[in-house]
Amino acid sequence: MTAQLGAPKPRKIRFEPSARTSVPVRTRGQQVSFFEDVYHNVLAMLWWRFFAYVAAAWLGINAMFAVFYAASPGCVAGARPGDLEDAFYFSVQTFATIGYGAMSPATRFGHAVVVVEALVGTLAVALVTGVTFAKFARPSARVLFSAKAVITPRDGVPHLIFRMANWRGNMVVEGQLRANLLVLRETREGESTRIPVELRLVRDRTALFFLTWIPMHRIDATSPFWGGAAAMEKLRAQKAEIFLSFSGLDETSGQQIHARHNYKLDDIVYNARHADVLTISPDGTRTIDYGSFHDIEMLGTPEELAWAEEGIDA
Repeated sequence: MTAQLGAPKPRKIRFEPSARTSVPVRTRGQQVSFFEDVYHNVLAMLWWRFFAYVAAAWLGINAMFAVFYAASPGCVAGARPGDLEDAFYFSVQTFATIGYGAMSPATRFGHAVVVVEALVGTLAVALVTGVTFAKFARPSARVLFSAKAVITPRDGVPHLIFRMANWRGNMVVEGQLRANLLVLRETREGESTRIPVELRLVRDRTALFFLTWIPMHRIDATSPFWGGAAAMEKLRAQKAEIFLSFSGLDETSGQQIHARHNYKLDDIVYNARHADVLTISPDGTRTIDYGSFHDIEMLGTPEELAWAEEGIDA
């Protein structure tokens, strides 16, 4: 099918993990070295930073051995005596086991340095290869969460509704979602403590997750959101936040994956719904319009939702 001339291009969005997927934490009093937990630190490191460190270490090691070769003129045959540039090139050939043959160790000192550098090169290649593979093989989830959550009536009962989508489009089996409301409460002794309150979902798991999922929390008398504006003011005073945690088995890699997201109270839109993004063609093909994934449609004013809470049993 050819696109019509002058037809507007479909909106597109990029997958960007939420900036609020991790709670910012500042610590004091810790004396921590990078090398105390270097493996975890490297796995959590961004790719560009990892390769930058690898390149810097590679250049630094070769420069160090080049100094050793240049410090003993004549220890490398075919190199200009004491020339640091030739010594660096010879170090690179030794470190990477290239062995062009134009330069070779000529003295006992040169052979000794080559032995040490060959050992260092072998260990370095093994470590970098292993860590690179571990970073590539680490399971990751690409679950897209809607920018806003909405509160809207479903069968006459208000529900807090989220939206998720499997960005990869593959199959995630035995997906499970947990929703918690983290509130700040003060004990009788005057101590402030963070307490997680579980938000019961109408359906907290799905056997197959490959399109979109609309998790819903029923707002009844047992819900912390029960009470309309008064409940929201109470939750704001408690500095409440909603945390979603998703886990499932990625059918492509056969590994367990996890995704998380959190919503602030200002991210909740009253008396609204998420725009439709899924269409099914007559032949059964599913189409997801990600360009409208974060769009919200207002159903009226927020005050018009208050009637839905009347007469609902716990």
